[in-house]
Amino acid sequence: MKLFYGVIALVCVPAVVAANGPYPKEKLAEFVVEKLDVTTLPAAIRPKPQKGKKTFAEYGYVAREIGDKEALVVADAPAGPQINIKVLEQESSGIFVCVGGQAKDANSRVQRVFLLRMKNANGLLKGRESWREFDGCPVLGSVDAETSGY
Repeated sequence: MKLFYGVIALVCVPAVVAANGPYPKEKLAEFVVEKLDVTTLPAAIRPKPQKGKKTFAEYGYVAREIGDKEALVVADAPAGPQINIKVLEQESSGIFVCVGGQAKDANSRVQRVFLLRMKNANGLLKGRESWREFDGCPVLGSVDAETSGY
């Protein structure tokens, strides 16, 4: 009988964990800043790719302002570039965020809606530009020549 209960627990627990998803309910912006693979951001605002670096922390960015649904991430250098992240909606399939910042040409702003997903609980959030539109995040700036995705 104990074996039967053990088998039932092994079958049911992963299903319950999967239903809740790997995303937290609170402090979502902080989670995004810590887990985002920045190499999937638009080329106009992401840091220049460097071998072995994927997160804001690895690139030397720090969160200057962080709330439950919004964060401002700044390069740890004088007058470093800033990236604004605003959580728009959370679903079991992923997190919709508005990512914006000054374009590298410094004359325009870039803002896009991204869908962030994790392949597993220990992985990074990978982003791709979303087709969904949100009132709080109008598309700004030129379209990247390359498309980020996974």
